[in-house]
Order: sequence, then structure tokens, then C-alpha cells
Amino acid sequence: MNPLHDTGYTPDAFEVRISELLVATPEQGDALISGAVPQVLRQLREHLKMDVIFVSEFCDGRRVFRRVDTAADARVINEGESAPLEQSFCQRVVDGRLPELVHDVAALPTAGELPATPFPVGAHLSTPVVLNDGRIYGTLCCFSFAPNPTLRERDLHKLRMSARLTAKRIDDQRARDAERVMANWSIDDGAPQRRR
Repeated sequence: MNPLHDTGYTPDAFEVRISELLVATPEQGDALISGAVPQVLRQLREHLKMDVIFVSEFCDGRRVFRRVDTAADARVINEGESAPLEQSFCQRVVDGRLPELVHDVAALPTAGELPATPFPVGAHLSTPVVLNDGRIYGTLCCFSFAPNPTLRERDLHKLRMSARLTAKRIDDQRARDAERVMANWSIDDGAPQRRR
């Protein structure tokens, strides 16, 4: 039984396509560099009419941009760049200080408390990427330079669904990496030893 149908929710063609891309068995290599994730990010950004979309990872108090897709004239963030996590919208979404869906950042009552950005942020969608052990990997975020009053809860659902499926790919890749490491170890006389 499909739990989405139990709640009266029926995925649209876009959501089905995203699911197919992200659930497909990933090729070898980094789960976030695989062919499906950049394609999903681009399709999601275009569908939501946003200027920038990215997957970030939280590492040692920083937010690292792992995958980024932008409109042609919106290259304001590059893959591999990082910034202090506490000075990010991402951290505020994760800890509940900022909603996941914002139509107009400047209209928020707390807009003056938000970190300054070197580019305008109008509409903003963000959701955590949560791994199967409960740890937060980072976030899946997108924003437009101008406000967007047409965004709906269903758009946020699409972002959340993509974040869950992105987390699954990361979990699957980490499991394969762990299996490869374990395959190189053997137990001899009670102490693990690396196979030569």
C-alpha cells in the first residue's frame, strides 16, 4: 500500500521523475557527483523558478557547498566554497530560527537578524538532509534573487522529497565505501590486520 495515497496525496509527474532519478542505483564514485544528482538539482531549480540550488554539507563548523546549480546569470556560489555555518540561513532553518519556506526574506520580522549576503535573497526554500542514522549531513537549499509569492507547501514537499532521496544516495555510497574498507581487513589471532 502506498502511504502517499493513504493521505490523499498523489505525486505529480515531476515528483515521479525525481524519485526515479534518485532511487536508481548510483554509479561508482561520490554520490553527490553522480549523474543523477546534478540533473535533479537543475530540474528542481527550474521547476521552482529559483536562481540557485545547492546541497551543502556541515563540516567542522562550516557549510561546504558540495553541489551547486544556478541559472546562467546567477553564478554567486561555487562548488567547494565554504563559509561559517552559524553565519548561514541553513543553520537557522535546521535549528528552527528560520522557516523552510520563505516567500520574501526582507519581509520577515527577523530579517534584520539574518546574516548579510553578498547578493540579494528574495524567496528561500531549505530543508535538512538527514542521514539514516539521524545525523544531519547538511541542507538542500534554493533561492531566488526576487521574492516569489507563488511558492506553496507542495513546492516545499518536493524539496523535502529530494533531500530524503539525496540522503539515501549518500547513505548508500557510505555503505559501499565501508564494505570496500572492510574487504581489505582480516581477523588473524584476534587482531584485525590489513590484507596485503
